[in-house]
Amino acid sequence: MAWQFGKSLVHETNLAHLRYESTLVADEVTQQMENRIRAMEQLANSLGPRDDPGWLRTELSRHAPLLEWFEGIVIGDAEGRILADWPVVEGRVGLSTSSLEYFQMMRGTLQPYVSEPFVGRASGMPMVLVGAPRNNEQGEFSGFVGGLVSLDSSGLFDRLSRIRLGNEGYAGVTTASGKILHHPDRSLIMQDVPTAAINPWLDQALDGWTGEAIGPLLNGRVGLQSYAQIWPADWIVGLFLPMEQAQEPLGGFIRKLWWVWVCLALLMLPLLWWLIHEMLLPLRHLEAQIGEVGKGKRDKVDLDTAMMELRQVSDTFNRVEDERQNLLASLQERQAFLDSVLNSTPLGMFVANFEGNITYMNPALLELLGLEAAAQSDKWGKQIHPDDFGGAVDMWRHSLKTGSEFLRQFRFVREDGETLWLEVHARAVMVNQGDHSLGLVGMVKDITERRQQEAIQRWEAEHDPLTGLLNRRGFIRRLEEALADFQKTSTPSALLLFDLDHFKPINDEGGHALGDEMLRRIAQVVAWEVRRSDHVARQGGDEFAVLLPSCTLGQARKIAESLRQAVADISVTQNGQVYRVTLSIGLTAFDDNDQSIESVMSRADSASYEAKDQGRNGIVVAMPGEEYALEASK
Repeated sequence: MAWQFGKSLVHETNLAHLRYESTLVADEVTQQMENRIRAMEQLANSLGPRDDPGWLRTELSRHAPLLEWFEGIVIGDAEGRILADWPVVEGRVGLSTSSLEYFQMMRGTLQPYVSEPFVGRASGMPMVLVGAPRNNEQGEFSGFVGGLVSLDSSGLFDRLSRIRLGNEGYAGVTTASGKILHHPDRSLIMQDVPTAAINPWLDQALDGWTGEAIGPLLNGRVGLQSYAQIWPADWIVGLFLPMEQAQEPLGGFIRKLWWVWVCLALLMLPLLWWLIHEMLLPLRHLEAQIGEVGKGKRDKVDLDTAMMELRQVSDTFNRVEDERQNLLASLQERQAFLDSVLNSTPLGMFVANFEGNITYMNPALLELLGLEAAAQSDKWGKQIHPDDFGGAVDMWRHSLKTGSEFLRQFRFVREDGETLWLEVHARAVMVNQGDHSLGLVGMVKDITERRQQEAIQRWEAEHDPLTGLLNRRGFIRRLEEALADFQKTSTPSALLLFDLDHFKPINDEGGHALGDEMLRRIAQVVAWEVRRSDHVARQGGDEFAVLLPSCTLGQARKIAESLRQAVADISVTQNGQVYRVTLSIGLTAFDDNDQSIESVMSRADSASYEAKDQGRNGIVVAMPGEEYALEASK
């Protein structure tokens, strides 16, 4: 604050000082220029219009005291030619000044004029010419008188050299046209002043403005400036003080003030520490009592203080603590009730968080899975059957990510090796406020017996109870799957249809029990002769079918021949009578023109009848659009 307020005061004081000094300098230089101009006017009036060089030189010698103000005096005629000079300088008489600006100005205005600065040919010093016109009796221009004023040695700028503006402040004089006449740096004399872009205040002073400002100096630094006009010569005097020097006294004062402030601060610190310690003492008591409440050492905060704010805080804390205790008691009651329900329920139940970790299993579930309570979290997933593990884990992750229900059936391998079928159903527990979920709660059912019963029912629905082979329903389903696979991938498959030759006498003579025995033996032999991937079916009575997936027609022909030979070796005996049967086999393969299994079965069935017509105990291969071919003899 001292710097901000002091800076403005320092600027105002220094600007006032610069204004005073610039005014004094301008007044003194103005006085000297006016004296010199009046001297030239008086000399011009005393000389009159005479142009006699000898007489003019004599008159000039009589005015020798003027040389105290001028380096020399010259007299010119109406055409601008120098007629006489004093002191005499060789070569100056006879020079023409008609083209020079000061001659043209005096001839045009008939008024005294101070020229632009120039370098004297004889002295080599910068100087100006103070001229006055000579007029004839009619008042017309008849020549001029000019006094040469040295800018260095004439004493014109003596006061400027006596001005003290600190170590770096200085004064300068320039013409209205922008030529530097006086500057501490001698190399700048006769040079042009900076442009308006560099120093706009100096540019305004060249146009006649008088005043003070803060702006850039010739060296690029910022400083205080003051300008005054020297009207008789059309010059401008300027005083300049760099900002750093102007603010130096203030900086010293601020440094002293800083040390005073530091000393006061060091003296005040102990007092401030003691005051703060006393003010915070009730707050520390409040902190300590809150900590004791948290540890259960006290029931509430009892703060003895006159600070109303802390009393309000303690009352609010006590009220919140009472509510928390009530909620905690209610929560403990609910937790005890929930634990009792979960422990007594016969269903397996568990709780999981959204990281997928099982955090609780009730006793019924631990007993069902054969797990110990200590190992429940890391053995749950590891004992899922490998064939079901991938699907169960993917479904579990999806439920965790989306909060949707988890419902899955999979096999679980207990540590004793028993495999259980489990049905797990879990859902997210949602909180009413904010629709926030706490985790998953699930139930686990043992469905092993149900799965086994379902498997038995599925097997009985598709298998023949006498032979254990597929029945017609089961065979049709597998035939449709094979045809669909052929239509997608062109995987070759073949179909064998056959019934038993000479089977009726076995039933008629030996009875149905003997016929059933023959059917069972044939089923065993056929199942033995085909590949493990083939499907063998008893479609009803003595009609059999064999589906050969991924089998070419050549391979199927060999299998059919081995079946024909193997069945021909089977026999049953009753009362000394030996009974045998043979096969009439119809063989076909899937074709691109087959749109349904009916066309395939019809083709194989026709080939089977053809085999019977050709004498039984044979193989007929049937393809669409081809003639039947007998492939085996009796």
